[in-house]
Amino acid sequence: MNNTNSAEEIMDQFTRELFEELFGPADEKISEIPKIPEKLALEVDALFTSTKDTERTGPAIDLFSRLKKIKKELNISPDAFGISKETLTLFAFKHQHLDEHGVTVGGRVNRALPIVEQANERVADYLKNKDTEAPSGIELWDRIQENVRRIKSILNIDDDEWSSYSGQLRHCIDSVEKLSNIIDLPSQIIEELTRATKSYRMRLTPYYASLIQPDRTNDPVLLQSVPTGEMVDNIGIEMPPVAADHSPARLIDQFYPRVLTIKATNMCAMYCTHCLRIAHIGKKDRIYSDNAYEEALNYIRNNTHIRDVLITGGDAFVLPNRMIKNILKALDDIDHIKMKRLGTRIPVTTPWRVDSELLEILEESNDKKPVRVVTQINTAQEITPISKNAFKRISKSVSAVLNQAVLLKGINDTKVKMWKLCETIQESYVRPYYIFNCSYRNPQFAHFRVPIEKGRDIVESMYGNISGDAIPRYIATAGGKIPLHRSNVVGHEGSDIVMKKPWSGEKVRYPDADPDEYANKNFSFAKN
Repeated sequence: MNNTNSAEEIMDQFTRELFEELFGPADEKISEIPKIPEKLALEVDALFTSTKDTERTGPAIDLFSRLKKIKKELNISPDAFGISKETLTLFAFKHQHLDEHGVTVGGRVNRALPIVEQANERVADYLKNKDTEAPSGIELWDRIQENVRRIKSILNIDDDEWSSYSGQLRHCIDSVEKLSNIIDLPSQIIEELTRATKSYRMRLTPYYASLIQPDRTNDPVLLQSVPTGEMVDNIGIEMPPVAADHSPARLIDQFYPRVLTIKATNMCAMYCTHCLRIAHIGKKDRIYSDNAYEEALNYIRNNTHIRDVLITGGDAFVLPNRMIKNILKALDDIDHIKMKRLGTRIPVTTPWRVDSELLEILEESNDKKPVRVVTQINTAQEITPISKNAFKRISKSVSAVLNQAVLLKGINDTKVKMWKLCETIQESYVRPYYIFNCSYRNPQFAHFRVPIEKGRDIVESMYGNISGDAIPRYIATAGGKIPLHRSNVVGHEGSDIVMKKPWSGEKVRYPDADPDEYANKNFSFAKN
């Protein structure tokens, strides 16, 4: 009995509340205590025996949880099963003693488990729908393989050509005729595409085309790669081409004092229908002169503020390995350049481009100063076993692989689609970094734009529901990258701030730092 009294004395508030529930007065809504079914009695007896005979904490949690449910639903107290309050007190003490962190039965049953249950409810809809609403290329792989066989046959591509970068480019789909051969398109859609491709380039690699699911009207891969009539109809008073107003030197874009971009090529393996640099892509691919690159590099050499350089285009990985190596070496030789980035969509459009020579070049430069590869993946459908493997190999050669998605209507503008995208790329060795709101500078893309509030809802719904480092920052480009997250600080109560949890709307108080204490410089080793 002394042990029981000791246990009761150290019982925390959560456990006292649990015991009050278990042994509290009868619920007035239930007029009489029902007879205990034999099956229920046997179940409770088994849980009791397991708790009594074990040195594990799990059985005690199972017993207390079951007794709590029975009390709530049937108004039957533990003593009706022959289990006294004293015995359960000893069980509670034993549980706390066994737990490495001293977690109590009440804390676990009355607090932790309900919190987990509530959290599970928040993601239940996502887990139910993610693989049907937003299937990844890994989950669609069998269907994609069927598409591969069909496209190979139609375009007369052999296995070696299919699995090579040069073969993919040689057989690229760059006309409505080729596209309509591999996808059954209605005549009115063909007319629209014919009209659109007179103004905008179309190029899909056969591999990227194999990701398209023909039975989906607005397939997210199809939308990203095939220009439609809206791109012509939306043209109004177009703003100057992006970067025309912030290019201080040849091939250079610069918004910031310490970061700039080298637009090293206008070429891509696939032309996106939402491309921010659509004006630079032009009507044909171009190879820039050595003088152009040297002028860009000289600007960087002479500007000692710059520490971080992004090599992009176009697509940086379209450049020959020799050119990538030369540019990286030139940057490594500049003392004030500390970081290098390469922007590419190649791993999801033509993953065979990621060869051992390229990886060696990246690794060699990364050994000198950090190299980061920045990609753009907008739907989980773009992640297949092949692209995932490409990212895995890249991640072993560089300091980080980051994703900059674009929020696009019909492609990733739901919680399920965006959560699935972020989780899928995180599992594929890529860190979600940014979500850009679709450009306002290009009226061609008006049909793709998503309201900012919608984007905020999607991004902030991630907090508390998926891994923290799978949550990107929501950004608008307007003379630089401007964060679009709404503030979660909604007020003050005394010295506390009031915050709102993005995932539930619940408001909580958070004690702020004492301003006077913060202002006091006479602390720690500086004390007089």
